[in-house]
Amino acid sequence: MATLDLRTLRLSHGPVHMPAFLPDGTRGVVHGLDAQDLVACRVQALQMNVFHLLQRPGTTTIQALGGLHRMCGWERPIVTDSGGFQAYSLIRQSSGAGHLDRKGILFRPEGSGRKILLTPEKSIQLQMRYGADVLICLDDCTHPDAPAEEQRASVARTIQWAHRCKEEYRRLVEARRLREEERPLLFAVIQGGTLHELRRYCAEALLEMGFDGFGFGGWPLDRQGNLLVEILAYTRELVPESYPMHALGIGHPRNLVTCARLGYGLFDSVLPTRDARRGRLYAFTRPPRTIREEDDWFTCHYIADARYRKSDAPISPFCDCLACTAYSLGYLHHLFKLDDCLYVRLATMHNLRFMTRLTEALREHA
Repeated sequence: MATLDLRTLRLSHGPVHMPAFLPDGTRGVVHGLDAQDLVACRVQALQMNVFHLLQRPGTTTIQALGGLHRMCGWERPIVTDSGGFQAYSLIRQSSGAGHLDRKGILFRPEGSGRKILLTPEKSIQLQMRYGADVLICLDDCTHPDAPAEEQRASVARTIQWAHRCKEEYRRLVEARRLREEERPLLFAVIQGGTLHELRRYCAEALLEMGFDGFGFGGWPLDRQGNLLVEILAYTRELVPESYPMHALGIGHPRNLVTCARLGYGLFDSVLPTRDARRGRLYAFTRPPRTIREEDDWFTCHYIADARYRKSDAPISPFCDCLACTAYSLGYLHHLFKLDDCLYVRLATMHNLRFMTRLTEALREHA
């Protein structure tokens, strides 16, 4: 049932209580984990990416395997990103990787002779075919330091593409004869860099079109890696509280807490799982229910450090994940040095359980 309220998204594959962290299963998998591992970590929903899924395993394969949920063995909600971020991460970093125009985004994947044209219509079509619970409109993502002219062009393109996404979404919902409680939700993305007037213009145009929720668009950090708190707060204030907002790409624990306090409800990032694989394990320094934004409430264990070699302590005494209840830091150090796949599984489960415990604490003490 696809409905929403101030604290919960009620989707076809179950509820998502906010704030919620969505691990990135970019290509249909969270590295090293299966669906039951994710359930054990109390993950509520996954985020996947249209651009990457389109390439591998490909649309016909996904459909042959019954859609994303059946293919992955995941019975809970899935949010699909539109592919817009790849315009920033690939094309804006290297003009040879493709280009953007009014039609959409033309990608030239490295090492491949093929070209991929991702239009607003195609992005929505793919997300619907994949069976996602929340679809995101194609947008033009920018860096906050991009010049004003580039930001204005991004906003104009994002608004135009959102309109085309909405029209294609409406057409498909009608063609499939989906009832209100059956349709997936559709989110639009607010761009504008750090320029208040552009953020307001973009938000007002998208609100007038009518969407189920909105995302904060653009790279959310400055060149020093600091969270753009002021523009994140301003953008949230532009959208009525009754609409959920997705802080796209935000997953550092401190940044998540800050944005949750600003009113954002959904978060996704590769950071916690990537950190786990690279030996950076998150740990609460006190019970999660006692955290305050300004406190030193968490730390990181760098598992490669020799000081952990003979430690029989868990990663965290405040964690109930498999790694913490059954294994020691010393054993995880051993697995990491062996480059064994069991390390990846245990470490990833731990960091994800850290993130879900963090969001549980924020919900309980909001």
